Amino acid sequence: MTVLVLGLRGPDPNLSEPDLASRILGLWPNYLAYAFSFVVLGVYWIGHHNQFHYIKQTDRVFLWVNILFLLTIGFVPFSTSLLGLYPFSPTAVRVYGANLTATGLALYAVWWYATSQHRLVEKDLDPHIVSLAKRRTIIGPVVSVLGIGFSFLDTRISLVLYLLLIPFFIRPSHIDIHFRGGSHN
Repeated sequence: MTVLVLGLRGPDPNLSEPDLASRILGLWPNYLAYAFSFVVLGVYWIGHHNQFHYIKQTDRVFLWVNILFLLTIGFVPFSTSLLGLYPFSPTAVRVYGANLTATGLALYAVWWYATSQHRLVEKDLDPHIVSLAKRRTIIGPVVSVLGIGFSFLDTRISLVLYLLLIPFFIRPSHIDIHFRGGSHN
């Protein structure tokens, strides 16, 4: 997540003091893209962490599926930088959305592979938990694809859709009850 900051570039070092202040303020889209992507990566980190609460073992294929997930995560600094430089550009918004889509699908693949036929999870893991986590995870890629589609009409709609993913995934859900191993009071 900290690699995101490498996409933030300071203004030209030869600027005067008044010009420096205005240029720094003019970089607000970069700061916003950075903060947004930092939180998005936090959401993915928490989702990945929660999956590993249930994943009890590993195998070679699983490691490569997980590396695919990390590959998509590693691309986020580039798509964030692009979005910060061109915040309303259809191309930048689509690249960012494609990155979110790929990351969500890769996270889904991690869960799908681990839970298929209880491959890497306990044999008595409740199928409801498996399907609930699948449904929750797939929402990110679906909304991201919708965002890509809306970018052909208005990139602001796309950005709002991407933004709405954050509160959706931050809010506690039914899966959290199972994760804690308790019941909802």
